[in-house]
Amino acid sequence: MKLFRFGPDGHEHPAVELPDGRRLNVTHFGGDYDETFFATDGPARLAHWLESHADQCPNVPDEVRYGPCVKRPSKIVCVGLNYAKHAAETGATPPTEPILFFKSTTSLCGPNDDVVIPKHSVKTDWEVELAVVIGKRASYVELDDALDYVAGYAVINDYSERAFQLERGGQWDKGKGCDTFAPLGPYLVTKDDVPNPNSLNLWLSLNNERLQDSNTDDMIFDVPTLVSYISQFMTLLPGDVISTGTPSGVGLGLKPPRYLVPGDVVTLGIEGLGHQQQTAVAYN
Repeated sequence: MKLFRFGPDGHEHPAVELPDGRRLNVTHFGGDYDETFFATDGPARLAHWLESHADQCPNVPDEVRYGPCVKRPSKIVCVGLNYAKHAAETGATPPTEPILFFKSTTSLCGPNDDVVIPKHSVKTDWEVELAVVIGKRASYVELDDALDYVAGYAVINDYSERAFQLERGGQWDKGKGCDTFAPLGPYLVTKDDVPNPNSLNLWLSLNNERLQDSNTDDMIFDVPTLVSYISQFMTLLPGDVISTGTPSGVGLGLKPPRYLVPGDVVTLGIEGLGHQQQTAVAYN
């Protein structure tokens, strides 16, 4: 099942896309796709509710704004240098344990919203990534049980301001949490429809030039490992997002490096999870 949210920023409605292509507004199910929804086995409850209520749900119009597919998670945990070829292109030594950092929840936006190049930015970069959405409270999870804690998967673009991230001292977070730097969606695809998250094609193009083209099988640490590992250091709450790292082809790794300028169009997608498109605009 594909879950999505639509409508104006801050006023989105929950919706589903069914296997037959119907897109239904499920506002009357009650509640949004938030921590409470996932903590109470929301995807299964919604599927059961639809068995008897689908015909009464309004259709979602074709031309709508997609919001982030999860409503304001408690945290967005990101993994750095998690693709072998990406580590190589940046000249970094592949990590022996996952590198963790955070994106601000205020960076969350819809999958087709504009990406705002921050004030004083000179090195805004792109990163297509697989997002894992947590389905239930996870703490000290065993590796063999890790996928039991996953609700589903989505596309995320881990935008990064490289000068803020790498040249301003301290940790990476200051280059990761700018507004619009975490477009999420369009869909949250429930895990039963993603048999193997560690074998998905993912790609990104800038102005129709394909720059990232890879597969999640190039991950150094796979999805179960990441869920289990992160849960050793913090409690993951239902609806939390793990952004699992990006493949090679980011602007930082190009020769010469290349970064976004106003008017650039970024398109990206992951096999079975949908695609996004953002237009870069200057901060004002």
